Parts: sequence; structure tokens; C-alpha cells
Amino acid sequence: MRRTLLALPFALLPLSIAQADSHEHVHDHDHAHEEHGSLGAHEHGVASLNVALDGQTLEIQLESPAMNLVGFEHEAKSDADKAKAIAARKQLEQPQALFALPIEAKCALQESELDSPLFGGHEHEEHEHADEHGHSDIDASYRFACANAEALQTLELGSFFGTFPGTEKLHVQLIGPSGQQGVELTPGNSRLSF
Repeated sequence: MRRTLLALPFALLPLSIAQADSHEHVHDHDHAHEEHGSLGAHEHGVASLNVALDGQTLEIQLESPAMNLVGFEHEAKSDADKAKAIAARKQLEQPQALFALPIEAKCALQESELDSPLFGGHEHEEHEHADEHGHSDIDASYRFACANAEALQTLELGSFFGTFPGTEKLHVQLIGPSGQQGVELTPGNSRLSF
């Protein structure tokens, strides 16, 4: 999927949200080797969401540790783990349900891409989504054409948090009609305003 709309602007956005919270979440294994303050850091419970609205085109890009979405990061070998990976993939294949786009905006999914070593059959090498410590990520990208983009005033992510309760925070970078902004969403504060 072409990510030209998202790539450059998000590379230029300040990372103040990630830097402010980089030490808040602690897990049961050592992450001292990771760079704190980077959206690229692998932090359980935290994912990044890039959203761009340009004219009639809405792009959403999710990057998350697999732990947040399936509850594990190792290769799915057991039937239970394989079922969890399949279920997560099916849920991610339904972005309209996860991101609750306003019906009035008349957004239709034009293109989507899911990538993770947990899903198998991916085009990229596994090392791009799993580091030397066995941390796997799940990446999802979506492009929508919105016939009435002016009606796209908010994006409600309560369904996303409900579907993937392992995600405690979403670090969001948004580019929309009002400019660029960075916000943090949680299950108790799950509405993004354009």
C-alpha cells in the first residue's frame, strides 16, 4: 500500500506524547535496552495510530505489539494461539467496526493491508516485525474514500479498546482539516476529534 500521504508529515510531528509517558508502563521483563521516547519502542499496552484526512481520503495506520492484540508474541503453534491470531486478523479486517466512522461521512474501504509474522503468508521478512528478543508487532493500514468527508468530525475508538483490551493507550498522530495534533487515547477517553 502506498503510504505517501502518511509518511512525511508523521515523520515531522513532535513526539512529545511518547516522551512524556515513556516510563509509565512497566512489564515483567527488562526493556532497558530499548530507546524510551520513541514511538518505535516496543511497549506492551501501548500502540501508535496515525490518522490522515486529505480531501476525501482517510488513511489510518496502526502499529502495535502483538501482545496487545492477541495476548502473546511467540509463533502461534498451539491450536488456542492459532485461533487467537485468526480471530485478531478477522477483527482487523473489519476496520469500520473498530474505528466507528460516522455513517454520514459515507466512507468506503478502498485498500487495507495487515502484516505480522503471527499471521503467516506475509511479504516481508520476519525480522522487520520481530526483534531479537522475540517481540512481534502487528501493523495494519487502511485507506478509505469518504464521499462526505466534511461529516468526519470525530473517530470513536471505544470498539477498538473493547475488542483489544490488552491495548491500554493509543498514541495518535492526526493530520486533518484543523492541522496536526498528537493525542493519547485510552479506554476512558476514546474519541478523536479532527
